[in-house]
Amino acid sequence: MDWQDRFQALDAWLLQHQALWREKPFTRLRCHWEADYPELARWLRQRSLADAEAAHTSLALPDAPAPLPGLLATARQLSAVPDWSGAQTQAYPELLERHIPGRKWQQIQAFVSVAHSQWQQPGRHVLDWCAGKGHLGRLLAWRDEVPLTCLEYDPALVEAGKQLSQGVLLAAQHHCQDVLQPAAWNYLEPHHSVVALHACGDLHTTLLQQVVSRDCRQLALSPCCYNRTQAEHYQPLSELAQQSRLQLSRDDLALPLQATVTAGQRDRRLRDQSMAWRLGFDLWQRQARGADDYLPTPSRPQSALQQSFADFCQDLARHHQLDLPPPADWPALEQAGWQRLAEVRNLELLRAVFRRPLEVWLLLDRLLWLQQSGYRVQLGQFCPGSLTPRNLLLVAELQSPD
Repeated sequence: MDWQDRFQALDAWLLQHQALWREKPFTRLRCHWEADYPELARWLRQRSLADAEAAHTSLALPDAPAPLPGLLATARQLSAVPDWSGAQTQAYPELLERHIPGRKWQQIQAFVSVAHSQWQQPGRHVLDWCAGKGHLGRLLAWRDEVPLTCLEYDPALVEAGKQLSQGVLLAAQHHCQDVLQPAAWNYLEPHHSVVALHACGDLHTTLLQQVVSRDCRQLALSPCCYNRTQAEHYQPLSELAQQSRLQLSRDDLALPLQATVTAGQRDRRLRDQSMAWRLGFDLWQRQARGADDYLPTPSRPQSALQQSFADFCQDLARHHQLDLPPPADWPALEQAGWQRLAEVRNLELLRAVFRRPLEVWLLLDRLLWLQQSGYRVQLGQFCPGSLTPRNLLLVAELQSPD
């Protein structure tokens, strides 16, 4: 597959349609693109919250007015990657599976199977980056019968990982390290196979830079949370991405993370209530202030949803140091918040079309940079999206290892 051509096609398409995916319906009563596509806007606004929830999971909208069906077709074409999720997994001792939640265990099994099958050379020493308790690295090291090094910031997880590795008689070292600091980078050596599952933002970009600078022979990386970075704007890695006119803010980098297919019913209900109440407050503050602009509201703990809607709104008003006259009818305002949530979630379907393409653009920047640095690199889907929306995996191998 010519990943350079794919990157350039994605880059041109994302640039062409950036007015559709940069705007956030949650913060605007009306999006600018609605004037260009009034039929689509009307169709989306009349749909229910349940309609939106189902569509966000599948992005199957065959009856939608233009340009949504065409955009969806192009998005699927440009973001298509090999599907490795059918890779055969093997049986492991119960001790390796113990203490790992079922969904996480399935993700780890799939990751290990794919990495093992895609690397051309057998592993010599596994290094698990941002390891937690070391479940991922331990499974791969046990399978290949090689030593394991785990780097983790949380001392409690480091200690728990040591106990688990001792339990399976594995030659493992668990180190308490901040992987953003140079002291941690000294653990990387050329003979290492480095793995990281859902390393966020700067954690995984630092990993990429250190793997290349130290000529580590193998890498398997599933990134996450691209927006968790100190930089205000995205810092491209590859030459092609550096030449791109696409400038991404931290808000833009959060777009691929909007899918929540793994959230439970209770979590979705609380999420919806929080959003509906915040949107109700937004309607109130705009009207009471006579100002049609959004006030950023901080995330609230779940306990805040146990109070009344009126108390919730008044707490937010106090946060903004506002003394607002109460609305004429609190229940009517709450209902308006729920109605606006249905509209917002449906309008967000247009942004959702661009979630995967933008994620693939970001991953191809990493892939092309690794290729520039002398690695043979592949990109594919290591597990079904039902296990995790972040199911893309970069597998790299130095072309001339020692």
